[in-house]
This record gives sequence, C-alpha cells and structure tokens, in this order.
Amino acid sequence: MKSEKSRQEKLYYSIGEVARMFSVNTSLIRYWEQQFDIIKPHKNKKGNRLFTQNDIDNFHIIYHLVKERGYTLKGAGDKLKKNPDDLRKDIEILKTMEKMRSFLLELKKHL
Repeated sequence: MKSEKSRQEKLYYSIGEVARMFSVNTSLIRYWEQQFDIIKPHKNKKGNRLFTQNDIDNFHIIYHLVKERGYTLKGAGDKLKKNPDDLRKDIEILKTMEKMRSFLLELKKHL
C-alpha cells in the first residue's frame, strides 16, 4: 500500500488502485458506484474510471458501514442520506486513531 503522503498528492486514482486500497475486487468498486450516488468517478475518453480523493473518502465511509459494521447496502445508503456529516466525522476519528495506533506500535518496536 502506498504511503498516506503519496496518496494525497495524486489527483486521480484508477479503479485498480482503489480496489487495492480496500483489498476488494474491482467489480465490487463498480457495484458500489452503481449503488451509491455519492460515488461519481470521472471517465476518460476510453471510459476508464478516474476516482478523486473525495470518492476515496466516500469509499471509506461505505467500506466502514458495509464491511466493518455489517450494514446492508440499503441500510448503508439510508445512513448516508440521514447523517452524512456525522459519518464523515466518525471516519476522520477512526483514521486518526489508526494513525495513532500505528505510531504507538512503531514506538513500541524501538523501545
């Protein structure tokens, strides 16, 4: 997986890169794109999907709801429609906690 810094520098990500970020198949990325209105990739002349950082952030929310919390696709969609801002805050908190955990584990190795 690429470092967080290099991910933030890119403007667009291919469907393969997005699938690797979440350890899922590209077909699942395409399926979620169809199921959730918040995923709107750009398409080049060939029709290849190009995802922005905003799309990646939305995939984080969907992935968290469906894969980690066990929501159905309909349930995740309803939750996204009701409280999108709260979900974004929750995901940011989770990301921060994961970074802190990684830092602490790395610190523990050096002690």
